[in-house]
Amino acid sequence: MFSIFTTIADKLVFGLIGLSTTSTFADALHFFIEDTLKIFVLLIVMIYIIALFRSSLNIEKVRSYLSQKPKWMGYLLGSGFGAITPFCSCSSIPVFLGFTAAGIPVGISMAFLLTSPLINEVAVLLLLSLLGWKITIIYVLIGMAIGVLGGIFLDLIHAETLLQPFARKAYDSALGINVTHVSNEIKSFKDRHDFAKTELKSIFSRVWKWVIFGVSLGAVLHGFVPDGWIMEHLGAGQWWSVPVAVILGIPLYSNASGVIPVMESLLTKGLPLGTTLAFCMSVVAASFPEFIMLKQVLVWRLLVIIFMMLLVAFTLTGLLLNWITIFL
Repeated sequence: MFSIFTTIADKLVFGLIGLSTTSTFADALHFFIEDTLKIFVLLIVMIYIIALFRSSLNIEKVRSYLSQKPKWMGYLLGSGFGAITPFCSCSSIPVFLGFTAAGIPVGISMAFLLTSPLINEVAVLLLLSLLGWKITIIYVLIGMAIGVLGGIFLDLIHAETLLQPFARKAYDSALGINVTHVSNEIKSFKDRHDFAKTELKSIFSRVWKWVIFGVSLGAVLHGFVPDGWIMEHLGAGQWWSVPVAVILGIPLYSNASGVIPVMESLLTKGLPLGTTLAFCMSVVAASFPEFIMLKQVLVWRLLVIIFMMLLVAFTLTGLLLNWITIFL
C-alpha cells in the first residue's frame, strides 16, 4: 500500500536529483520525502473519514454500548484496535483525535494510541519470521498490556483535563456539556461532507508544520546515526544497557515495520533481545517527532507523564525479555 511513496522518493532522490544510493544525505532526504508524503496522506484521509463517520455517529449508542461492558473490555477493545491498524505513532494521532471528539473515554483512546505504533500485522509477520512464534506472542501481549495499563492509569489521573483546549472542547461537546453534538444535526451526505472538510482543514492547519519539523528531525538522525555507533554504546547485556537503549531510541523515528530490519541487524551483531526490543519500542512509540505532534493535542504535563510511563514500561519490558530468553 505504502510502496508508492517509496517509489516517489526513489524517483525524486535518485532519479531527478541524481544522488548516490550510498550517500547518507540521500538516505536522510529519501526518509524525509517518503515519510512526509505518507503521513500527510494518512492525515488527510483519516481525518476526513473519521469526521465523515463521526458526523453520522450516534454517540449515545456508542457510549451506551461501552457503559454496558466492563471497563476493562473498553481498554482491551481500544488496545486491540490499535494492534490491528497499520498506523505509526504520528499517523495514529488523527484517530485519537476522532475518538476524543466522539466522547470515547480518554483512557480507551490512549490504549489505542499507545498500542497502535507498537504492533501491526506487517511487524508481527516480520517478527514471526525473525524471532519465532514464542517471542512474537510475548511481544504482542506486552504491547497490548502497555496500552491497556496505560489507558487505565491515564483514566485514574483524569487525563481528559489535560487535553489542549480545542480537544477538550470537542470531548466535552460530545458528552453534551454546553454544546449539542453536531452528529445529532447532520443528516444528508452533503452536510456530512461539509462537516468532514471543515474538520480536515481545521486539524491539518494545526499539525502540518509539526509533521515537517518532526520528520526532518527523524530524517537527520535516520541518515547520519550509524547502527555501529548504537551497538558500540549499548554494552553487552549489562542491566544498565536497557534503560540506555530506551533513551537512545527516543530521538529516532520509525514505524514498527521500518524498525524490524534495524532490529535484525542489532540482533545479528549480538545485542541481547530485550535490549534490542526496548530500543526499537522506544523508537516507534516514544520518539521526539511523535511527542512534538502530540503537543498539539496534549498539554505539557500529560506529555511528561506519558513519556515517563513509556520509559518505565519499555525498560521493564527489556529487562523481562532479557531474563525470559535465558529459558527459551
